[in-house]
Amino acid sequence: MSLLSSLLKSKKTVDTVSNSPTVKSEPITVEKLRELIPIRNFSQEKLEAFSTDLKSEMYPKGSVLFSLGESTQSALYLLNGVISLSDDVGNYYEIVDGTAKSRFPLSSGAKHTTTATAETDVSILRVSEKIMAGRSVLPTHFAQLVIPDELVDNPLLQSFADYYVTEKLEIPTLPDVAIKLRNAIQQDVGINDAAKIIQLDPVMSAKLVEVANCPLYVCPTPVKSCQDAIGRIGLNATRNLVISLSIHQIFKSHSPQIRKHLDKVWKQSVYISTISFVLAKITKQANPEEALLAGLICDLGSVPFLYFADKLPKDYYTETDLVEIMACVKGPIGCKILTDWGFPDEFIKIPVYSGDWYQNTSKELNLTDIVVLSRLHSEIGNSDKTNLPIISSIPAASKLKDYSLSPELSLNLLHNAKQQINDALKAFSI
Repeated sequence: MSLLSSLLKSKKTVDTVSNSPTVKSEPITVEKLRELIPIRNFSQEKLEAFSTDLKSEMYPKGSVLFSLGESTQSALYLLNGVISLSDDVGNYYEIVDGTAKSRFPLSSGAKHTTTATAETDVSILRVSEKIMAGRSVLPTHFAQLVIPDELVDNPLLQSFADYYVTEKLEIPTLPDVAIKLRNAIQQDVGINDAAKIIQLDPVMSAKLVEVANCPLYVCPTPVKSCQDAIGRIGLNATRNLVISLSIHQIFKSHSPQIRKHLDKVWKQSVYISTISFVLAKITKQANPEEALLAGLICDLGSVPFLYFADKLPKDYYTETDLVEIMACVKGPIGCKILTDWGFPDEFIKIPVYSGDWYQNTSKELNLTDIVVLSRLHSEIGNSDKTNLPIISSIPAASKLKDYSLSPELSLNLLHNAKQQINDALKAFSI
């Protein structure tokens, strides 16, 4: 049984009580702030300022700290004690101080998606949403490299940073068929003209038919031609799919070491994009084909960095160097690529924020939120869950309408989408 599944129990009966007055407050230390995600990423100066301003709040056993559906302007952390969280379908799970889960907020975003009850006397840290939002990258700095302190002396990162800031970075180009189709659709061409452009690339034409027949598009009658595929999917959706299919051509290398990383990034991107497609269809709050494309471009910035590393002597860096540096440079590089490709603003910020569980760039659910939720789902299915927040606690989850995500529902969604994900992995391999 997975860790998230084991957290789910039958709902525990508790006496309903109102939020009790704070018994007392205690100072919070910088050391404690350094344990909390994502606050620990603030500068030393900010952490010291917050330790002066912020105080922990103490509540007795039985207090209802917040209720499902209530609006909020704060993120809450458990410092001491035990808290139970219950959702709207009767699931119940506990957060215990000192565990990995207690490092994440109990709730964040515009509204609470669970009800929190103190199972023991507890102390809580309440952090203003303005403070949480202060971590966000300014729009004008999306493409700016930010070097972590622990990597400032890394030779590979130093070399790449010099290469990047002097604008020597080689930006990959979209294949001609994707550019021509995008330009043609902007001029309101019809299905037949769009098909003629796509058919200039026989591999692309065949892949479009294959994708149109995969379970992402439930239809009893298979399509057999490019025109039929466009007719089923629609012109704008076809444009997004052709760009999505074209992107795989960029993930190529003759180096076995670099190719291994490129293949891993691509497969993970397809996995995230398929979950994004499914989430968009379920929630009806985003265009599914745009969500699919958003998932595919979220880690695109890894490609130029890996190409750069491929040109260096192999003893110049280690596998650990590649993984650590790729994580910190792929966001701004992805932003630069999408800017050069002429993508809309909503897509450009996705590489920067798609790995930030607590990003909150808009009041309404947007493509970045969809990708963040999908990345978290992909991690739930493939990694150690102790290092992940509860999905109902992140801001993106609070923006869902008529659809709530609990750990149990998340696992069910992954199970139900398994065949779609496998078919998408096959369809997007060229």
